[in-house]
Amino acid sequence: MTTTTTVPDRGRLLRRLRRNPLAVVSFVVLTLAVLVAVLSPWLAPYAPEATDFGRTFTPPGTPGHPLGTDDLGRDVLSRIMLGMRASLTVGVLAVATALVIGVPLGLAAGYFRACDAVISRLADLMLAFPFLILAVGLAAIRGASLANAAVAIGIAQIPGIIRVVRSDTLRLKSLDFVAASVVDGAGDLWILRRHVLPNATSVVLVQATVAIPAAILGEAVLSFLGLGIQPPDPSLGTMLATAQQFAARAPWSAILPGLAIMLLALAFNVFGDSLRDALDPKGSTR
Repeated sequence: MTTTTTVPDRGRLLRRLRRNPLAVVSFVVLTLAVLVAVLSPWLAPYAPEATDFGRTFTPPGTPGHPLGTDDLGRDVLSRIMLGMRASLTVGVLAVATALVIGVPLGLAAGYFRACDAVISRLADLMLAFPFLILAVGLAAIRGASLANAAVAIGIAQIPGIIRVVRSDTLRLKSLDFVAASVVDGAGDLWILRRHVLPNATSVVLVQATVAIPAAILGEAVLSFLGLGIQPPDPSLGTMLATAQQFAARAPWSAILPGLAIMLLALAFNVFGDSLRDALDPKGSTR
């Protein structure tokens, strides 16, 4: 039995990505960000909680503190590096949670008509609440911590995953190779595992790259509100919350963490758009 796939082979996908300058630049930025985040405990010049009350609010470019210090004399560069680690950790954990729950539910909703009404109405109910409002509410219920922030953001992202996977499952279910499998006597679970899910992988992958920056922004908002990562652990959101009190005196303490959040979110979004274009079967096949 031959399976028709809508996902280009790996070599063609890499060629398409290499021909896109934005994809290359965003991939390099993400690679560097991930390396810095993973190695930050060893790369950071200071411990993120180390204070020096004799050197508070030193500006960027100060010897020993290239990005300056905050109100407690803590090194801003070290805290940004560790904060990026926290943001990426929450982003990956949240999206993994959303995929583990949302993908099976989306497959069931798109393939089994009996499940569709219940799952789709549940997703619509969750979508009635704005993403950040839902995440804030769940985090407030569960308590403030990195793990709880990841779970809250992941649950808030489940309905979006369900809708995307359901839509692609409905499209794939109508194709000839699925009908041929049904005629050959294949079971529903076998068809979902061998035909539908592999062909929906590209959609899931693109959705994940779009969901990670939303999770990073969600973590920053939760930490800013005191519902995410708690001091003294560094977080880009808590850095912004602290810096707002001293924005006029030390604007760099707010600008630099904000730029780090923007850079991470922008790089993921650009790479996600580039990946979607590269996976498009209607694109160039050269």
